[in-house]
Amino acid sequence: MEEGSEAQPPHPPNVEAVEQPSLVPMDQDEDQEAAAEPMEDGEAAAGDASEAADPMEDGEAAGDSAAAAEPMEDDAPTSSPTPSAPSATAAVDDSTIARKRRRRKKQFPGMIPTAGVRVLRGSSSSSAHNAAHLTGVPRRRGRPPTSSSLRLARELDSEALIALAAGFPADSLSEDEIAAAVLPRIGGTEQANYLVVRNHIVALWRSNPLSPVAANAALASIRSEHAPLVAAAHSFLSEHAYINFGLAPAVLSLPPRPPPSFPPPSVLIVGAGFAGLGAARHLIGLGFKVAVIEGRLRPGGRVFTKTMHSSAAEYADTVAAADLGGSVLTGINGNPLGVIARQLGFPLHKVRDKCPLYLPDGRPVDPDMDARVEAAFNQLLDKVCQLRQVIADGVPHGVDLSLGMALEAFRAAHGVAAEHEERMLLDWHLANLEYANAAPLADLSMAFWDQDDPYEMGGDHCFIPGGNSQFIRALADGIPIFYGQNVRRIQYGRDGVMVHTDKQSFRGDMVLCTVPLGVLKKGDIKFVPELPAQKKEAIQRLGFGLLNKVVMLFPYDFWDGRIDTFGHLTEDSCQRGEFFLFYSYSSVSGGPLLIALVAGESAVKFEQASPMENVEKVLETLRKIFSPKGIEVPNPLQAICTRWGTDKFTYGSYSYVAIGASGDDYDILAESVHDRVFFAGEATNRRYPATMHGALLSGYREAANILRAARRRAKKVDSPEKMDINVEVKVDVNGEVKDNVKDSNNDLDDLFRSPGAAFGGFSVLHDPATSEPDSVSLLRVGIGARKLGSGSLFLYGLIMRKNVAVLAAIEGDEQRLSTMYRDFGTKLVGLDSLSDAGESLISRIKAAARK
Repeated sequence: MEEGSEAQPPHPPNVEAVEQPSLVPMDQDEDQEAAAEPMEDGEAAAGDASEAADPMEDGEAAGDSAAAAEPMEDDAPTSSPTPSAPSATAAVDDSTIARKRRRRKKQFPGMIPTAGVRVLRGSSSSSAHNAAHLTGVPRRRGRPPTSSSLRLARELDSEALIALAAGFPADSLSEDEIAAAVLPRIGGTEQANYLVVRNHIVALWRSNPLSPVAANAALASIRSEHAPLVAAAHSFLSEHAYINFGLAPAVLSLPPRPPPSFPPPSVLIVGAGFAGLGAARHLIGLGFKVAVIEGRLRPGGRVFTKTMHSSAAEYADTVAAADLGGSVLTGINGNPLGVIARQLGFPLHKVRDKCPLYLPDGRPVDPDMDARVEAAFNQLLDKVCQLRQVIADGVPHGVDLSLGMALEAFRAAHGVAAEHEERMLLDWHLANLEYANAAPLADLSMAFWDQDDPYEMGGDHCFIPGGNSQFIRALADGIPIFYGQNVRRIQYGRDGVMVHTDKQSFRGDMVLCTVPLGVLKKGDIKFVPELPAQKKEAIQRLGFGLLNKVVMLFPYDFWDGRIDTFGHLTEDSCQRGEFFLFYSYSSVSGGPLLIALVAGESAVKFEQASPMENVEKVLETLRKIFSPKGIEVPNPLQAICTRWGTDKFTYGSYSYVAIGASGDDYDILAESVHDRVFFAGEATNRRYPATMHGALLSGYREAANILRAARRRAKKVDSPEKMDINVEVKVDVNGEVKDNVKDSNNDLDDLFRSPGAAFGGFSVLHDPATSEPDSVSLLRVGIGARKLGSGSLFLYGLIMRKNVAVLAAIEGDEQRLSTMYRDFGTKLVGLDSLSDAGESLISRIKAAARK
């Protein structure tokens, strides 16, 4: 293994370094490869940014965190190469087909609910009226709006679009805002005013993320009487890292907030990937003491940039930075990584849309056939959508099938791709779908494989010149990280937590576990007491898939670096994912770098072959494409084959919804255990799984949840008689650790036997203190019988009373859940993880029942 850093740790026993006789040094990197592509599997095609959003500021995103880390094997080039501007040739063929080709998921009308941009002004005058109310601009009844009020209305709409890109509902409170009790009462004029204030503060931050937004900055354009709303919105946005986050010098110089208690609570974070580093940095700013425990000898986890070097004397200066794991920022609008890139001055290279496809013999695919087969592929997915809707409407508890099985059944029934070349082209699209999900189609849930589609981020998809480890190094700077600590056991109880590694033990008040789902599925970390049954079941139901790469540094660019991708079709359907897509990094890596992707079943078989064999296969594929054009394919100067499936710190690449799983499982995996053990990482992010930005956002989310838990604990210390859950850890005579949980909330089950409303698997308890439509009710959803076929698992959420009637009128629990998540922003959580507002509501319900 060649590395950019001077100090090199010895190779792990399972890592091979292979030299080819033909001067092709081959670095087989297993333990030190960066894992799968959270961002590539996101969307690789560029979408259109909303007109209100700055592509550098408004994206949604965050990376995935890995559990342990390896030595920082190499540093990216000290000066990031500036991305080359697309040439006129490269700009040709930016067609709809090319854009669709590299999209992570497909969206079709009627396939899944699409959360489109909602323009807030039913009329310009209504927005102008709200603006006038907040800013003091007088409005005269019966007169048309002035140009200034129209301009103000447009600004309000633009700010609402920016907030929408950042993940907020267009015209209602988010679940987190409800949980944080930002308003004493939901709905009405005060909520409308709060939303305008919140959107305005988010827009201020996004307009210039180099300077923190102070609470009084928003008051410059808002009437002073609304100062309490500004304070509430600013506090919420800061604590949840919607504003004033990142690595700008002015942000880093902000003084930490007062801790929630004294002495400051301590948090142990397992894993130094995007989730762990993002949470650590934010928690330090919130006044916590933090220590990160990392198994590798480097930070980053599945995000790892390897510096490729030439061993040939005639090309001694040929160097390139290669992302072996997460590589593409999928959708820059609202993406926090876009914000951080701007703060650090990183240039962005838009992934260009042109993606030519080649037949096995090197001939380019006929454009007419390409368009015809892609249209047929989309129609097959549409047929699957219709089938699952029929099943959801007609089967009481639902039934799940394999997406691959359903697609093949419709393909055969409708005679799609009957000709051999058409079948090869269809296989390419199926391989692309397997790449998007890091799994064979036979393993994907037909019902929920695309459950995150409504939340996809808009904007261009980009490379960071020099690689994504630049983010990692910047985020890790100054964070206390203990490397080479392989975590074996996490123990938690009433007095705190203990994290035991193979070298030492760490004690803290709380622990945040950010290890990849593959590690949790493998059971390498023992939790004492054991995790709740519903969490263990969610871990098993969710899938954790595989994507591998062959990374090759060549003496020169022979493939035309003016394109960023090209594809290759295979004769055998069983090998459709083998080197089906090539990424050119010549524009961003600093050298002639080419990466071949291996997806689906081929990604598993890939790890069973030798690195030498895999490189020879790639070269054979490239020669079939370019030799007929008279272009010689040279031997690479260096090559690396990733093996994420056998990496003991990942056991795979990124998560997917397997047969029998659903989006609920992401939420269950994200839930904390007794306010002591918290979870983050891409596999805990229902909206943005399998992405780098999803991991980073999950870290910010859990930092806010840990703050809320610390505040609750501080209150309970002051009033111990109010504690609802008492967790004691005892050791029996055999030395086994056992958990005794005393739960005084059992009587809540009795109350739900006579709910205020019940329909399907839903039941509701209303607030006994009010019957207002905008009052908050406690919702309970039983999902166990629907998915497990056995005892029910209950999740809880807060919902406005008026929305209960809307849900009751909808047919089928799946549609109710979809409406609840999409339109109401209600998030289902465990009973232990309800907000202060939820706990207060439960207290009122119980008190009323005792009268």
